[in-house]
Amino acid sequence: MSYRVLITCPPMLGLIDEFRHLFAEKGVEIYCPPVKQTLSVEELKSLLPQFDGWIIGDDPANLEVFQAGRKGKLKAAVKWGVGVDNVDFKAAESLGIPITNTPRMFGAEVSDIAVGYVIALARETFWIDRQVREGKWVKPSGISLGGKTVALLGFGDIGKNTAKRLLAADMRIIAYDPYFQTEEGLKAVEYSLWADRLDEADFIVLTCALTPENYHLLNAETLSQSKKGVRIVNVARGPLIDETALVNALKTGQVHSVALDVFESEPLPRDSPLRGFEQCIFGSHNGSNTVDAVHRASKKAIQLLFDFLGID
Repeated sequence: MSYRVLITCPPMLGLIDEFRHLFAEKGVEIYCPPVKQTLSVEELKSLLPQFDGWIIGDDPANLEVFQAGRKGKLKAAVKWGVGVDNVDFKAAESLGIPITNTPRMFGAEVSDIAVGYVIALARETFWIDRQVREGKWVKPSGISLGGKTVALLGFGDIGKNTAKRLLAADMRIIAYDPYFQTEEGLKAVEYSLWADRLDEADFIVLTCALTPENYHLLNAETLSQSKKGVRIVNVARGPLIDETALVNALKTGQVHSVALDVFESEPLPRDSPLRGFEQCIFGSHNGSNTVDAVHRASKKAIQLLFDFLGID
């Protein structure tokens, strides 16, 4: 029996030639559409019925999409990566479509980006770079990391890896996570209920999953409770932050600067007022994208999908 697989995950697609042989060896045909960030619901409804398996990126994998796939050939799906807020797992399961994600794949890679952003905001390195390119020779006084406090939202794989790196920089960490559990090497991490003690934090770093309960976790109210001049890093999901409230806090100086790898709307709209703040740093939802991590997660996703499809 021959199978067809749809792949819509941009990092995996970027290195797809390195995985083609894994499919070819099993006689599996793959289709790799041009994906900048995600495919639309209508595009997915049109494509998915033609395929037995689907390796999902950040696409809107909702009930409507899975229903369309189930009416066709779709038999199984795997969400590439850790985040699952874009995937309706219950809908897939209710339709008899086995599905999973690839957890604990990117803790080190995403935390590297998070810590890089913390350092960059502390020392304004990105702004200095832009100024030097324009022919200027600026020397802003940054802040030292040692002794500063980080409010760390999320203490899972990424959060714990971030904590390890920040503790090595002699920073103090207050973690917010309803499932908080410490481990060896992280005993110094303090636990608190959200949003207690936000006024102690020099940095707020978001590494948590997006759920209906924590949508707009950082909003006008919680930002007003934060320390004046706080710096914010988000390597998790854009909708954790109310961007309208964030823009207002940047205007007043309540927030000194932000480093955002993710946004409420992606790609970042050209008319986003966030673009007007020179001290801020923006990414392209690319925190997990290293050659090593893509290989690791892609091979895991392929194997999981093959298992679902009964391909030995």
